[in-house]
Amino acid sequence: MEENNQQELKAEAEASATASIHGDVLEIILSHVPLIDLEHARCVSNTWNRAVFSSLRHLNPIKPWLIVHKQSTRHPYATTAHAYDPRSGVWLKIDQPPINHVSALRSSHSTLLYMQTSLQFAFSFDPLHLKWNRANAPLVWRTDPIVALVGHRVVVAGGTFDLGDDPLPLETYDLRTGKWDICQWIPTVLKDSPSSLWLSVAVDEHKMYVTEKSSGITHSFDPSTKTWYGPYDLRPGNHVFSSAIGFVNDSMVVVGLIGDSENVKGVKLWEAMKGTEMVELREIGEMPEELVGKLKGESACLPSIGLNTMGQFAYLHNPSDPGELILCEVADGACRWGSVRNVVGDDESRMQRLVFTCSDVGLGVLHDAICSGNRRFTVEDNIVD
Repeated sequence: MEENNQQELKAEAEASATASIHGDVLEIILSHVPLIDLEHARCVSNTWNRAVFSSLRHLNPIKPWLIVHKQSTRHPYATTAHAYDPRSGVWLKIDQPPINHVSALRSSHSTLLYMQTSLQFAFSFDPLHLKWNRANAPLVWRTDPIVALVGHRVVVAGGTFDLGDDPLPLETYDLRTGKWDICQWIPTVLKDSPSSLWLSVAVDEHKMYVTEKSSGITHSFDPSTKTWYGPYDLRPGNHVFSSAIGFVNDSMVVVGLIGDSENVKGVKLWEAMKGTEMVELREIGEMPEELVGKLKGESACLPSIGLNTMGQFAYLHNPSDPGELILCEVADGACRWGSVRNVVGDDESRMQRLVFTCSDVGLGVLHDAICSGNRRFTVEDNIVD
């Protein structure tokens, strides 16, 4: 009996060692597998499930996706979505049911999509936009406003109204009560440059930040108290003619175009230092010259830059020629640059509306999307420079 027990213990030890070796090899293999395929792989067995999560934790962690939404400008306004996953270095086509069209698809902030008419306001903010929320239109009609989600409130500000020159009040929509509220006072930046084309928007857990791209003048708004703060000067210097803001690694960053719109000499990234009311900027990186050329593309000029941020990533593009997308990963205070061809940026897309968002997509999000039955993912490309 004792001899049999020893043999069983020895067999268990050998099996455990084999499983450990197999697990190490499996984790390495899984680190090269696209995230979308890991959702299926983890369902193979408990061992595979543990290996998937260990691989993501220790070898190749999840990174924020850039999602490019393409909407036709003709009835029935068909919308498609393509996502770039930097962890896997692949493009994914996301097959989805048609969005119940309200109006033109828009976004002025990295995570929020919205559509509006004079009667209805529709918005979506979950990572893969599985759910669309619908509400009555804001109390004041406006075109091309900035729209952002701060906590449980959607903020609508700026915009223009064809029948008047008076500045439009800021409005907030409370997700909990389903009601709109108005803040009458607005800063000068929203009076002089009301269109979202002239403004850059970023949010954290408590405030919305609005920067005038040409001047760098910035204000922040706390929707819980209806209070504006600022102005702050976020223009890094006179050599910067246009800038955009976002949050990377929970710190505000400023991306600036150097030179002028017809002769962009460089692109730099600064961090707005904490504890200084966002007035002290520290340079953390400069885009390589080769990538500046790719950013400009075939455009004769580059008056502003498109910026989407999440986690430690910043995605940059040329709004008038988004054929090449620039990636900047900020880690340990330094920038790692790269670029990827935009699979949506073809000649046909020039006649359609492109909207860019960022999403924190993990296995749980993918599981919910697949189980919903109305999302299908197809790996398209893996071209990264």
